[in-house]
Amino acid sequence: MPDDVRVKPEKIRCDACPVMCFIAEGKAGACDRYANHAGELVRLDPLTVIERGAPAVAFLDQDKDGSEWDGDVFQGSRNFVTAVGAGTTYPDYKPAPFIVSQDVDDVDMITVVTEGIFSYCGVKVKIDTDRFIGHEQAAVRINGEPIGHVTTSEYGSKMLSLGGVEHLTGGSKAEGRITCDALLKLCNCEAVTMQIDEGAAITVQAGKAPIIDGKPEKLMRVGCGSATIGMFAKQWEPHVDEVIVVDDHITGVLSEHEAGKQLDMRPSGIKIQGRRSTPGRYFQVAEPGTGWGGTDVEDPLSVLKPADAKKAWPGLRLLMVSTTGEQWAYYELDENLQPQPADISDELRLSADRIAENCEPSLCSVLFMGGAGGSLRAGVTDNPVRLTRSVKDALTYVSCGGAEAYVWPGGGITVMVDVLDMPSNSFGYVPTPALVAPIEFTLRREDYSALGGHMDYIQTADAVMAGDLRKVAPAVSQTDPYIVQQQKRNGRI
Repeated sequence: MPDDVRVKPEKIRCDACPVMCFIAEGKAGACDRYANHAGELVRLDPLTVIERGAPAVAFLDQDKDGSEWDGDVFQGSRNFVTAVGAGTTYPDYKPAPFIVSQDVDDVDMITVVTEGIFSYCGVKVKIDTDRFIGHEQAAVRINGEPIGHVTTSEYGSKMLSLGGVEHLTGGSKAEGRITCDALLKLCNCEAVTMQIDEGAAITVQAGKAPIIDGKPEKLMRVGCGSATIGMFAKQWEPHVDEVIVVDDHITGVLSEHEAGKQLDMRPSGIKIQGRRSTPGRYFQVAEPGTGWGGTDVEDPLSVLKPADAKKAWPGLRLLMVSTTGEQWAYYELDENLQPQPADISDELRLSADRIAENCEPSLCSVLFMGGAGGSLRAGVTDNPVRLTRSVKDALTYVSCGGAEAYVWPGGGITVMVDVLDMPSNSFGYVPTPALVAPIEFTLRREDYSALGGHMDYIQTADAVMAGDLRKVAPAVSQTDPYIVQQQKRNGRI
């Protein structure tokens, strides 16, 4: 062969996901997680080891070895090998990338570490706000593509359900790609802006306040209108004749409310819009919106009906306030029983501040949710159903990136975890599209053996943490006839 003829380096095939990339020397695959390093497949992200917080008995004077207890309740010096940067188990028959043995209080514990490829996954987003963001079941979109929907509101919070297999793989290519990108950013604690059908444009980032129609939220409501009256009625009673707490769900009227009655407050004759529930509690006072108490109210007087002339009186003192205390107005009735703006007393002004003081900060919470299926479980045991049973029997502890995961009841292994509890950049993706998320299964050695674990692949924690460059053994030989045929077909050899 002439000296000036350059030999093209052979590409290698990555089998970490169904895309099965052919990767040239010095290049990474489509996921940017695996690369060709001198002809060998390597994992680019570092394997993450954290100091695990394992509970200890704080009131003992001595540790088990007889030494004085040093006050370390959580035994933070204990290392825990997470699945972040570990690699995946694809195809099904491969054992998990790391099966780690570690002595914990004289018990030989096994932690099976893998990055699962989750097509059946999504996030639940909790948004602490009273503001209207969209009706229940309304589609949530990015660039016009649906990535999820508004789901059932919770007390003081709006909820989104995003992702899932129907959006990742059940729609168009654009829908799947945009959904995967949004989930990846949310799980890695990045900001994502979404538009809700017939609702708000909202920016969500884990641990940050939501931005709704360009305005950052500040406070989560202290309670509904009725609950707010229950909390502050005694503080209001000496200084006011009536209080209306405007709320999208339950607007409260102090003098009608049981709290007002128990304080012997005189009926005020002030009447409001809406459907009366129990005394002092009204539904549907206004439409949902971004105004007072999550309604579309900008002028609080708009919720009032004409006062009852038989009960109301000139000079009646009326305070109107929202469930966060951010909006308030004070009026006194004139001779025609019409409310007129008046100077608020220091005591009443303080009560509005007290409502705001008792409100928690408005935040976004992002919880990853995924189902650990056959491929992932086969990396743990040759009889996958035994892993499921072991988890249900609480013999196997499930974590994600070292963070405690909630395991849903019922069939399968469906986990949910707060992304803020996980190491930074814990999540990746594959272009199928699907998310790649860390998951660990920890149990005693004898229990791992009993469920048919891959005992021959157990390594010590020290051995796992020793290597500088982690090489990933391919599942099949690069000279496999199928691969050679595919490389020829694609002009690669």
